[in-house]
Amino acid sequence: MLFGRAVIFSSKLASRSCLVALRGFSMSESESNSVLFVCLGNICRSPIAEAVFKHVAKERGVLDDWTVDSAATGDWHVGCKPDKRALKCLKDHKIDYTHSARQVTTEDFTRFKYIFGMDEDNISTLRELAPKKSTAQIELFGKYDPQGKTIIRDPYYDDGSKGFEEAYEQCMRCSNAFLDEVVS
Repeated sequence: MLFGRAVIFSSKLASRSCLVALRGFSMSESESNSVLFVCLGNICRSPIAEAVFKHVAKERGVLDDWTVDSAATGDWHVGCKPDKRALKCLKDHKIDYTHSARQVTTEDFTRFKYIFGMDEDNISTLRELAPKKSTAQIELFGKYDPQGKTIIRDPYYDDGSKGFEEAYEQCMRCSNAFLDEVVS
């Protein structure tokens, strides 16, 4: 991948992700407007959150000001596409999205200003993984839900698409409320 002046090589070695930055690129300071959405496998909730956030930011004309990504706490689905029900939900809302699941890396904790987990288990794991030099604000994305639903429930084991639609709607509310708060 190419980020500014740097070339980033990503590799999976012994079930761990490895990033190498070249040409003087430093990820030691978080980008001022950057957000990472995290769930257990990075195939349901966090891809929906990423896609919805990008959609809302684009509609507001601020997407170019943001670095947005999503990741998993676990490595079960690394390299996989999002769940087909998540993709169908996004397509039904006319949101085009492509992504390959990845696992959270140590560098994410200094690259991203905000790291949003979808539930308390995500937050607990993120806090355990965070290095001492972490500069990221780790919090529940649902904290921004005007309806007060702080947990974005995992629809992975659901039959049908209802849980994915609920996750989409909640991510839409949270994205709007978060951007209302941080974009003046």
